[in-house]
Amino acid sequence: MTYAIKLTPRSERETMIEKRVNASTEFGEPIFDFRSGTFTPKVISLPINVPLYRMENCRTFSAQQTEIARKGLDKDFFSKGQELSTAQQVQHEILAKLAKKGAESITPIISVLQEDGQREPILISSTGVVVNGNRRLSAMRELLRKSDGSVDERFTNIRCAVLPSDVSRDEIDDIEADLQARPQTKLDYDWIGDARLIRRQVGKGRSSKEVADRLRRSKADIENVLLALDEADLYLSEWLEKPGEYERVQEGQQIFADLPKSIARKDTNLQNASRAIAWSIYENRDKISGRVYRLNAAFGKLAPNVLELLEEELDLSDYQNEDNYDDDFAIDIDSDDATKDYTAIIEALRDDTAKDDVLDTLIDACETVLELDKGKKNEQAALRALSQANSKIAGIDVSYAGTKTLPAMLKQIETIRGTLGKIETAITARQADGKNPQNHLGEG
Repeated sequence: MTYAIKLTPRSERETMIEKRVNASTEFGEPIFDFRSGTFTPKVISLPINVPLYRMENCRTFSAQQTEIARKGLDKDFFSKGQELSTAQQVQHEILAKLAKKGAESITPIISVLQEDGQREPILISSTGVVVNGNRRLSAMRELLRKSDGSVDERFTNIRCAVLPSDVSRDEIDDIEADLQARPQTKLDYDWIGDARLIRRQVGKGRSSKEVADRLRRSKADIENVLLALDEADLYLSEWLEKPGEYERVQEGQQIFADLPKSIARKDTNLQNASRAIAWSIYENRDKISGRVYRLNAAFGKLAPNVLELLEEELDLSDYQNEDNYDDDFAIDIDSDDATKDYTAIIEALRDDTAKDDVLDTLIDACETVLELDKGKKNEQAALRALSQANSKIAGIDVSYAGTKTLPAMLKQIETIRGTLGKIETAITARQADGKNPQNHLGEG
């Protein structure tokens, strides 16, 4: 049965903590870089029901926001629920779940505590709010009652190191950031919690370099994490229309980190279309064979190729503004993406009624373009490319073309005719070579 939260009134907590701190002769681990120096907190013992979970814990940010979004809770349910048993109970359940999670070569916290008991004190404020050790507290509370209903006396009282009574909110944030910078602590954070911590540090007016120095990381890493979080927020709000449900992006650290670099030099239309490709890939990652990141180029440098093929396969119209054409400007077939409107493709990818078929077409387009780019496409690649070009050219209706575009169209026809001549010559040479196998005698 889940531990039931019963709050001790704040005044009672503060009085109890103050008296025990004054009487204590035990000191905990020093806290470095605190007020330009080092602070060594006193350690006391408190009944396990006394401490409060800290609601601004970045480790639980993702789960909190998901709870708010899915259950329709007030946006400030957690931020204003520090002294409310309802919010503390939900926070306990979030933390207990985290305490039971392990990772490769990492034993779940609750298992360690069950085996060894409390090995080091948790860190609290003078009001009893846990600054470091929230998960350990939740685990010990879950272990308080044994499976047979009896009490595990090891957890009736817990050891706590206490911060000064005048510690500020900003100082507590910095302590959390400093603890996160420790290699043995960093693994405990999911990437959203890590990004949230960084965003909060930057929100204090600190530069990326200052935050990087505090967290012992590079400036580029800090900036990349923030950009990835921005992309995740955009995906949740614009694509899924489920803002705040961060658990939906927990597996997407790589793709959301790669997106900003992939679209950095693209125009707005192509950026939006590239995002639609990336988001569709991530949203349907379970249906894609192999590692998802192998398709990164499909929403990166090869996105125009993917979109062109996708448009052809889905039989979608491509909207062009004829005023973009210039009589004296020869349009480069490979670089006119800035004039394209990809709205029809984006909407097709978002259409739930035909999503499976469209996804299959998208993945096929991604695979085809990637294989062509690597020169590994099968023997039908050239024929398929010519068939697609022929189909596209056959669909051109000159009667609707703007007068200003006609000279540019003639230049394109001239370029295409020259390219086709080269292809035809190469095909003829291949055929002639195939009729004379003696040409290969003596080779290799």
